[in-house]
Amino acid sequence: MDFNSTVKGSALEGFYPAGWDFSKIDACVGAPETVCDRQPGWNKLFQPVCCETLGEFETYMGHEIAMQIKKAREAAQKIAFILPVGPMGMYKWVVYFIKEWDIPCDHVWTFNMDEWADGEGNTLSPKDHGSFQYAMENALFDPLGALTVPASQRNFATKTNLPTYPEKIAALKAQGAKLVLVYGIGRMCHIAFWEPTFAADFATAAEWEKAPYRLGAKIHPITVEQNALTSFKSRTTLVPCRANTIGPGIFLQADYAIGGADGNFGRGMQWQGLSLWMTLRHEKTPWITSTYMPTLPGRLFFLKELAGPLEAECN
Repeated sequence: MDFNSTVKGSALEGFYPAGWDFSKIDACVGAPETVCDRQPGWNKLFQPVCCETLGEFETYMGHEIAMQIKKAREAAQKIAFILPVGPMGMYKWVVYFIKEWDIPCDHVWTFNMDEWADGEGNTLSPKDHGSFQYAMENALFDPLGALTVPASQRNFATKTNLPTYPEKIAALKAQGAKLVLVYGIGRMCHIAFWEPTFAADFATAAEWEKAPYRLGAKIHPITVEQNALTSFKSRTTLVPCRANTIGPGIFLQADYAIGGADGNFGRGMQWQGLSLWMTLRHEKTPWITSTYMPTLPGRLFFLKELAGPLEAECN
């Protein structure tokens, strides 16, 4: 008795994205020691990196971001980052390494990938503790002090600014800038807030891959609950049901991608293991947004516990 044998006629029938085949999804899960085994569809420069502890995860991921900034500085090259709020622990290490190496970040441009919004794309105040702009300023920009990214080179996904992302990024790339995507993987396998359910709005994968952004996008109920648990101390009533978000037309332009999966609650509980296996093993499809990540050069850092074994353990 399991999900597939009981879903028909249940409250969950039709709840998940139409393109999800749960038999294929379950077949993605393997033995923990095989999670990093190379797959045919991966980019030859894509590498998953297993981290033993949260401390390792945050340090390695922070170092990877800081090293991209350092290499660009040494090459006299502009660099643009698409940045997430989640994961977040790596930012303190970005600050540590940039300060240790004494690297000014005036060659850096940043584009936050998403922000909470209403149906018209209006966003939370930057002073609201739930806003992604507030989180970024307190975790990265302010702690960098005099070395920080100039305010004029920071971009947030507001109603007026998000539509300018494609033009700004194109101009930077035309000037030789490297575009680096930093991302987390949602419980629904979204990247940014680009949900798998959006696939239903496009006739082809090629059309989906060109979509640059959405204002006031409808996020999946499970994404609301994921954020209630991870960012809002379980208080669902505080979580907006919509967000502004970049789309594949922007994030698939990345020259390099740095991913992170740290969804472990402790005491044997976690939320991200299946999403990790789906990302690494499922065939590329717009119905599972994160399956595109292994097709990009880069590294995906993940906590060892997420590899499993993904077996029942009552808590």
